[in-house]
Amino acid sequence: ALLLFTLTLPRYRTLRMPSYEISSSARIDAPAASCYRVIADYHVGHPAIVPPRAFGAFVVEEGGTGAGTRVRFTMTALRQERSVLGLVTEPEPGRVLVERYPDSGVVTTFVVEPLGEGAAQVTITSTLPSPGGLRGVLERWFTRTFLLGVYREELGRLATYLREGGATAGVARTS
Repeated sequence: ALLLFTLTLPRYRTLRMPSYEISSSARIDAPAASCYRVIADYHVGHPAIVPPRAFGAFVVEEGGTGAGTRVRFTMTALRQERSVLGLVTEPEPGRVLVERYPDSGVVTTFVVEPLGEGAAQVTITSTLPSPGGLRGVLERWFTRTFLLGVYREELGRLATYLREGGATAGVARTS
């Protein structure tokens, strides 16, 4: 899906910046509340489920659980490592968590939908700005390929983490 961001510049000149979405979903055999708790826990849960091949150490600068969290981590792609600052909000606490990355304009949303008592559908969606032309085509192709792999692995790691007792760890850590 191609989306448009609107950017208002001085003197009220408006530019439309093209953007696109990358999304992956999985059924997780654990209660929705447990899934969400792990995703929202930037001290233990979230760092445990992100693929180590793509993410470095998480440093919580503020908060640490859900809305109000400021987290810094490294992300590696194409053998290039960059430091990333994420700002977390919860438009629908317990269901929707949003990470905004002000330096890049990327927004990643986690949606957790209950599927009965013991399962949930978890979706990770990123909206990314895109340059035009050939560079934009190549960037979208690479980024889509890379992030779909990362998100599928992250969802698999979430399922494993919860299956192996991570839900209990997530419950115990409420501070």
